Amino acid sequence: MKPFFTSKLLAWNRKYNKRAMPWKGEKDPYKIWLSEIILQQTRVEQGWDYYLRFIEAFPTVKHLATAPEAQVFKLWEGLGYYTRCKNLIATARIIHDRYKGVFPSAYEDILALKGIGPYTAAAIASFAFNLPYAVVDGNVLRVMARMFGIKQPVDSTKGKALLTSLANNLLDKKLPGIYNQAIMDFGAVVCKPKLPLCDDCVMKNECIAYNEGLVDAIPAKEKKIIKKVRWMYYIIITYNNSVYIRMRTGKDIWQNLHEFVLVEAESKLSNEEIARHNVIKQYMNKYKGSITGTSKHYVQQLTHQTIQGRFIELTVSRLPDLGKDFIAVIPKDLPLYAFPKFITTYLQEKNVNLSQH
Repeated sequence: MKPFFTSKLLAWNRKYNKRAMPWKGEKDPYKIWLSEIILQQTRVEQGWDYYLRFIEAFPTVKHLATAPEAQVFKLWEGLGYYTRCKNLIATARIIHDRYKGVFPSAYEDILALKGIGPYTAAAIASFAFNLPYAVVDGNVLRVMARMFGIKQPVDSTKGKALLTSLANNLLDKKLPGIYNQAIMDFGAVVCKPKLPLCDDCVMKNECIAYNEGLVDAIPAKEKKIIKKVRWMYYIIITYNNSVYIRMRTGKDIWQNLHEFVLVEAESKLSNEEIARHNVIKQYMNKYKGSITGTSKHYVQQLTHQTIQGRFIELTVSRLPDLGKDFIAVIPKDLPLYAFPKFITTYLQEKNVNLSQH
């Protein structure tokens, strides 16, 4: 089955694969790395524009390595999973300092870079340097599991080992980059997670899942994500036409992004409960303030968490002492700072232009 699958996949790639992406066929390891980091946990449609903006702002690894962190985070704003951005900066500096700006070409050296796992290392090694390393992402796992009727959960230790071994056996060692791109594209446009195009699939006669009626059951997963709900109420304190923000530095979501004064509650708060909340009352009494507006309810879905909450506009007549972490910013300068999507959505609806100056 192995040579048949590989040859048929490459034939499909030559004849039918029309999937277009700006980084497809790219040989520059820097650009490949950048595209792969952007695409981690991000849909291609969303990542496309970010990739083009990053390449324009930082055409080489030197440009990225020497850029101010705030500029990089601002450009990343809205992509989420900000640890990726932090690792992107760290790795760019390692390549600039340790490797004199030349991207390492050995798989082990690529894998050792911060934020790069086996999949990303295989993608860079095969696409840029034509090294025989198989990429194993969600698309690849799904194609192989369905094609060969693998019922073990793809997120189990046994399932991962089996599929990784199979991926390396199927890999065309002479054309690893072309093969890797082909199998990922096949999973994205034909063997899709939902509503796969089985009737038009060139592999349908050999596909075990299709012929046994198991397409919807494969790939199987054993772990279910338990999502935590968090209630975040942001107080936008205004004094002398300035609002107060700080950078999140703790080991939590949205590290290195900015926020307003946060009150995190155990559950949803009504308008009355917001007005009576101890922290809000304290600010109102201490700084002679009043609530001038309360937003609608906002929701942001993260992988493991659901963020819900509202924004409370509080105008005060005394200079607030919020601690050294907070800085006063006039509203028109808010676009200079990177915020999580939960906050940018609110600001955009308040007509605050968040595109970088």
